Amino acid sequence: MLWFVGMGISGYDSIPSQAVKVLSDADIIYMEQFTSPISDIELAKIKKMSHGEFHIAKRWLVEDGSEILKNAKKNDVVLLSYGDPYVATTHTELRTRATMDNIKTCAIHASSSLTSLIGECGLHFYKIGRIATVMSDAESLTTPYYVIYKNIIEGNHTVLLLEYNQDKDFFLDPKDALNNLLRTEDGQQRHVLSPATFAIVASRVGQIKQGIMCGNISSLLDADFGMPPHTIIIPGRLHFTESDALKATSICLDEPQDNITEKISTQMMKKYVPMIREALEEVKACCKDGEHEMILENAELYIRDAERFLEDGQDEVAVLSIGYADGLVDALRIQKGLGPKM
Repeated sequence: MLWFVGMGISGYDSIPSQAVKVLSDADIIYMEQFTSPISDIELAKIKKMSHGEFHIAKRWLVEDGSEILKNAKKNDVVLLSYGDPYVATTHTELRTRATMDNIKTCAIHASSSLTSLIGECGLHFYKIGRIATVMSDAESLTTPYYVIYKNIIEGNHTVLLLEYNQDKDFFLDPKDALNNLLRTEDGQQRHVLSPATFAIVASRVGQIKQGIMCGNISSLLDADFGMPPHTIIIPGRLHFTESDALKATSICLDEPQDNITEKISTQMMKKYVPMIREALEEVKACCKDGEHEMILENAELYIRDAERFLEDGQDEVAVLSIGYADGLVDALRIQKGLGPKM
């Protein structure tokens, strides 16, 4: 038997009552700490309530799973985790493997920091978009950057989990995460983030010293968030009840505001359509009456099509059309010795 037990977000005190007997009767308990830390004091309390073997499970042990599954075939085994056990994909994958190996499984659910922090911030849960993790490695930040972009386009909020390394006792500082995301903006230049972007930093959710602070990134970079763990939320469009909740229940450094950006296709069209039109007029002036008339007409039609497709929401076709126009115009310019328009 393999139990997946969540202990909630407040340590020992939030362990569900149903789980107390399961932990007490279990032959083997694996306590994983790689998804979120737990203090030594809390750990000692949990050990005291258990009467079987107690092991601290490293990430590799849970991901490999062979030891846990082998023991679960003949013993009552518990995988105990912070929050809700099935939030971590590693746990759900282990349950699948156990089921396929004819090992009976059962779960005891508890509150998750992910769902709790959204409510604590006063945000609407149905407006949460895709979640991303921010690592300290700058090269990996294009993924969360474009997750934020896509969520903002849809008006949704982005929850950013920050790197935690159990072995090194390392927590990525929110200010480092925000600074690195701004540097990513400098490289990508898609107008997703700026010092004026409104953000929320939720700290130690569920603990006595919980803290929530919000404001423009420029303001948050000067703030003190205290001890980890921390989570960053980049809102999309805020409902007025969300804004009111943030002002009432958090330290609000700046007035809550929507984060808005334009689709990349729109940004491209705003840049290239005027440029290609100008290049087209220049090459027209170099053509004699009736010379290259069909090509010039097609280039003009492609530009108009691109604008119409964008208006109709056919972004990919719009970009293709403006690309065709650019190709025709550049070909004529080269033929006339003007060179491509940069």
